[in-house]
Amino acid sequence: MAAERGARRLLSTSSFWLCCLLLLGRPAPAAAARSGSPPQSPGSSVRTFTPFYFLVEPVDTLSVRGSSVILNCSAYSEPSPKIEWKKDGTFLNLVSDDRRQLLSDGSLFISSVVHSKHNKPDEGYYQCVATVESLGTIVSRTAKLTVAGLPRFASQPEPSSVYAGNSAILNCEVNVDMVPFVRWEQNRQPLLLDDRVIKLPSGTLVISNATEGDGGLYRCIVESSGPPKYSDEAELKVLPDPEFTSNLVFLKQPSSLVRVIGQSAVLPCVASGLPTPTIRWMKNEEALDTESSEKLVLLAGGSLEISDVTEDDAGTYFCIADNGNETIEAQAEFTVQAQPEFLKQPTNIYAHESMDIVFECEVTGKPTPTVKWVKNGDMVIPSDYFKIVKEHNLQVLGLVKSDEGFYQCIAENDVGNAQAGAQLIILEHAPATTGPLPSAPRDVVASLVSTRFIKLTWRTPASDPHGDNLTYSVFYTKEGIARERVENTSRPGEMQVTIQNLMPATVYIFRVMAQNKHGSGESSAPLRVETQPEVQLPGPAPNIRAYAASPTSITVTWETPLSGNGEIQNYKLYYMEKGTDKEQDVDVSSHSHTINGLKKYTEYSFRVVAYNKHGPGVSTQDVAVRTLSDVPSAAPQNLSLEVRNSKSIVIHWQPPPPATQNGQITGYKIRYRKASRKSDVTETLVTGTQLSQLIEGLDRGTEYNFRVAALTVNGTGPATDWLSAETFESDLDETRVPEVPSSLHVRPLVTSIVVSWTPPENQNIVVRGYAIGYGIGSPHAQTIKVDYKQRYYTIENLDPSSHYVITLKAFNNVGEGIPLYESAVTRPHTDTSEVDLFVINAPYTPVPDPTPMMPPVGVQASILSHDTIRITWADNSLPKHQKITDSRYYTVRWKTNIPANTKYKNANATTLSYLVTGLKANTLYEFSVMVTKGRRSSTWSMTAHGTTFEFVPTSPPKDVTVVSKEGKPRTIIVNWQPPSEANGKITGYIIYYSTDVNAEIHDWVIEPVVGNRLTHQIQELTLDTPYYFKIQARNSKGMGPMSEAVQFRTPKADSSDKMPNDQASGSAGKGSRLPDLGSDYKPPMSGSNSPHGSPTSPLDSSMLLVIIVSVGIVTIVVVVVIAVFCTRRTTSHQKKKRAACKSVNGSHKYKGNSKDVKPPDLWIHHERLELKPIDKSPDPNPIMTDTPIPRNSQDITPVDNSMDSNIHQRRNSYRGHESEDSMSTLAGRRGMRPKMMMPFDSQPPQQSVRNTPSTDTMPASSSQTCCTDHQDPEGATSSSYLASSQEEDSGQSLPTAHVRPSHPLKSFAVPAVPPPGPPTYDPALPSTPLLSQQALNHHIHSVKTASIGTLGRSRPPMPVVVPSAPDVQETTRMLEDSESSYEPDELTKEMAHLEGLMKDLNAITTA
Repeated sequence: MAAERGARRLLSTSSFWLCCLLLLGRPAPAAAARSGSPPQSPGSSVRTFTPFYFLVEPVDTLSVRGSSVILNCSAYSEPSPKIEWKKDGTFLNLVSDDRRQLLSDGSLFISSVVHSKHNKPDEGYYQCVATVESLGTIVSRTAKLTVAGLPRFASQPEPSSVYAGNSAILNCEVNVDMVPFVRWEQNRQPLLLDDRVIKLPSGTLVISNATEGDGGLYRCIVESSGPPKYSDEAELKVLPDPEFTSNLVFLKQPSSLVRVIGQSAVLPCVASGLPTPTIRWMKNEEALDTESSEKLVLLAGGSLEISDVTEDDAGTYFCIADNGNETIEAQAEFTVQAQPEFLKQPTNIYAHESMDIVFECEVTGKPTPTVKWVKNGDMVIPSDYFKIVKEHNLQVLGLVKSDEGFYQCIAENDVGNAQAGAQLIILEHAPATTGPLPSAPRDVVASLVSTRFIKLTWRTPASDPHGDNLTYSVFYTKEGIARERVENTSRPGEMQVTIQNLMPATVYIFRVMAQNKHGSGESSAPLRVETQPEVQLPGPAPNIRAYAASPTSITVTWETPLSGNGEIQNYKLYYMEKGTDKEQDVDVSSHSHTINGLKKYTEYSFRVVAYNKHGPGVSTQDVAVRTLSDVPSAAPQNLSLEVRNSKSIVIHWQPPPPATQNGQITGYKIRYRKASRKSDVTETLVTGTQLSQLIEGLDRGTEYNFRVAALTVNGTGPATDWLSAETFESDLDETRVPEVPSSLHVRPLVTSIVVSWTPPENQNIVVRGYAIGYGIGSPHAQTIKVDYKQRYYTIENLDPSSHYVITLKAFNNVGEGIPLYESAVTRPHTDTSEVDLFVINAPYTPVPDPTPMMPPVGVQASILSHDTIRITWADNSLPKHQKITDSRYYTVRWKTNIPANTKYKNANATTLSYLVTGLKANTLYEFSVMVTKGRRSSTWSMTAHGTTFEFVPTSPPKDVTVVSKEGKPRTIIVNWQPPSEANGKITGYIIYYSTDVNAEIHDWVIEPVVGNRLTHQIQELTLDTPYYFKIQARNSKGMGPMSEAVQFRTPKADSSDKMPNDQASGSAGKGSRLPDLGSDYKPPMSGSNSPHGSPTSPLDSSMLLVIIVSVGIVTIVVVVVIAVFCTRRTTSHQKKKRAACKSVNGSHKYKGNSKDVKPPDLWIHHERLELKPIDKSPDPNPIMTDTPIPRNSQDITPVDNSMDSNIHQRRNSYRGHESEDSMSTLAGRRGMRPKMMMPFDSQPPQQSVRNTPSTDTMPASSSQTCCTDHQDPEGATSSSYLASSQEEDSGQSLPTAHVRPSHPLKSFAVPAVPPPGPPTYDPALPSTPLLSQQALNHHIHSVKTASIGTLGRSRPPMPVVVPSAPDVQETTRMLEDSESSYEPDELTKEMAHLEGLMKDLNAITTA
């Protein structure tokens, strides 16, 4: 009862201390707090320490399955504490546990220990936790509960013979936890042990001085909670003395042994030979006296027993056998370990806030114990204010009220653990007595500032100029930290203090308070001081190297830093497993160190930091090395067998878990044998990463056992359990799919349907199983596959009163056969009739078993990686040892835990575990298992859940788009969507951009984006430059792949300085190109013909000439009439002006401002008359253009036939090139701009006729002009030339009235307004994107085509060039201020006049 003695000693220590008065001005950090009684002050009531300790703590316990276990625990406190239990660090919920319960004294009682190969809920580490509300929490030592596993014989007795008088041994080695349950039988009778016949701790039987009565049959028995397990019987023959000599040999040699102080140890040593040998022992070259010693006993055969082991018993022991003719010897190392023991326990402490305290804890043990501290049951994490000093002591700096509670020192090594605790009470400052208190000290300054200390000075308070009896306390803290420390002056009247152990280049806040006999006064104003940066630290240690010394150790070496800046005091070696973020460290005084206890074949990184008197220096670069490989420590997984034919079986498996491979798997060793002859074993080696093997040359109709072990370069790992399969009696055909099953019968119940069937009539084709499909109205909703031996299945969890369609198909490795269909309606809920057993009069159809299988229990999901989860379970229908000896198999199903997802995946297993692979990372899955044996199946088990680990993103961010920012051409906005396969929480993105798409990725500019934002701005880009962008997502596991490069061209100039035609460069910025017009293209000039050919005209040249001249004359007349009419209208201030139509998008929707609707004007539009309401301007005399307009008839040039045909071709090529998508994206970048409109009557009629420029594509134009839906004679719609349609505001729409004309006027188009701009052409600001690069030096006008009259289907439209548009400001004002409009009767007169002109034109052309 060491814990009880320690607790009583602690209590007596607390009551021993006398009352101590804490002088606030006096305590230094080491004496800032005292143990024992609290300081007393008049009228104050101070809390006393509360006795709180464990009377009994749990101890390590060995149990067997099915037995009951009590883990004792009892704690003392007033009031009584609340007892809870932790298992493996997690609190147990004992309220709802029917096997584990809390006894009245706090002990844990387990009524029936559960333990199996795959389910070990009770085995583990237990800890008792005692809590008193408002006082604190303490934890007990950790106790290990070990449950003896299933008996397994590592070696069994073998037949042997012994000469009379000699010694014999019979081996019976079992797993260590079962050794106490081993006993021996001779001739099926219990064997009595004595001084001549003993059982070694390993279970081996030793018979010395053999006699005739020792002969017989021997076997060992393991008896635990289950039925006894017997080894093979072996006969021991006792031979008479042959009276000749034989060689001296060891039957059993001593081996290295480790024991704990207080235990007993046996070093085995048995020798045989003639004459009979004698055994003697030596330790470290000294002979041992086994005859007179009570501690050392020589057992039968010569083994040495050491009782009550102490540290002095450790050493090298030699067993020497001598028979007079020869001498042989063997040696073994005996190691003694000691549990942790406290040499000095922590003591209770009183303290005030801001003080520094130290809990002392001194421990011993072998191996050297590690020490950790716990406060109120929670681990204390070392920090700037909680430090481990002098190896094991806990120092708390700058106490705050929340630091109060119980602190425990827990020491632990490989042998055991122990704990000791103490209480910390934070006292309130005594209230001030009656009398004046000092004011704040004056002129607090830092007179000396160094890297690690600061000297403060001040003047006396104004209230006490002399200050001879004043003491001072200096409170200081790091900037931004609430925890404050205190340093007191050493004597009254002293007005300076030096604060030590500060950090370099760190800001501290200081304040000073004075105390007199009445109490503490006011505090000075805070003083902010920053320490100097450290310059005297050591440099990095050169030549750091690391190499693997063994599979579990790595040795690191280095040299002295070149710039030590003083004597190097020690080094700190940091190491960390790759892929983790937990770095460990160890102090080293030399230039090399070996780290032991590492994981096998695992990569670690190491770095070294040198320390001098100033502190830590510069760290070295990380050096990485991998531990050596070893044999695998686990067997391959998911072993399964597939019978191919009568002479071959295919064996499949999965590799061992990655953490147990211990190296690169170089191959697998397959061992198989006939089930009836266990000794005849055949081995096959499989090299590489192959996970299946075809075993051929087997016997027909024979059962074989198989097992597989993994190989590394170091050797062979453990093998799987034996798995059996039986070859076919005869070879069947598997070159085609099976035929249709011969019958299918269904029996509907309320929520289930019983399905039974018979196999296909042609049984010469291999059938490996049956696929059952079912669903409401369709058999394809769910599919279940069963074994080929099964003839019956129950479909569960169906809806009542529902019509199900069921299909059955036989399948093999070639595929699925022809299905057989059946339907059934489940019974209603009100149907309470019992299920009828039935017999189907068909061959091979059994009677359904009314007792289903019990479902598997204890289903657990163990997450192994980002795509792998191991499922384990137990089967209560198996024997207690959980060994499968029949043909049952298990079906594991799983799906993501999403309510909308009802689709399961299935897999079969023949063992009690299955490795599910190919899962999605960072996804929650649910699993359930069912068991099938013959025609009986269980229901699905309870579900288990598991979330796969995160993994690096496996897909790039998607939908990457780049747009320029409105008004800032040098700034772009990148938008994207998260990757579809993020595999975890996205923590950020990295944007790469470059002007060279082929540059190395490290030459690209990087823009990091923190968090899960999906947009980012990049500024200060170069104008008129193509950029390429890629995006990469990252999560906690790393970086994902990059997206494809997205091109973006920045605009040519600032948008604020550009006219609306600058949209051409903006369009290019979105990835659009200038049209490829060919190297031979030249801009058409006035009067020139098209360079391209034209189709053959059906009219001769003279007729064409007449038509062209006539059209020209009529056009001039029409224009003159309109001009005169318009001129007359411009003088009227009471009429509203007619504005030009706005550009339209690909769907030809006209939009405007509906809130300013005025009576609509009429204008002619595309083979129909439309009533179009448009905005009016109140300005009676708007200036429509600054561009000079040609006004003489010389500007009108006739157009020949080839030109007409060519224009027709080009116009057709424009169809369909405007896209609504380009409209929306451009509008998103540029925002809404004012649309320019041309009043119908505000322009002179003079116009120049130009050839239409040709282009292959129709990019977004910058012109903001009128455009119309133009219908060519063949009914095809020509696309608009103008891109202003792409910038229409969707919120502006006006009603349109359509009037079908009854006169011969076929089509009339209003002239388009060209892009505004200065008269001279600026190469940097192209007026249209329709020109090739070679044509940028020519001024090309935008063109509008109009088809006039009904001359014939082959006649192309006449190209008309319209004057330039006014400036944006003027046009906008014109649109807003115009007030004149046509009256309907006036427009009707004009229309009638135009009809007459068109009739005359038709008459001329028909003549």
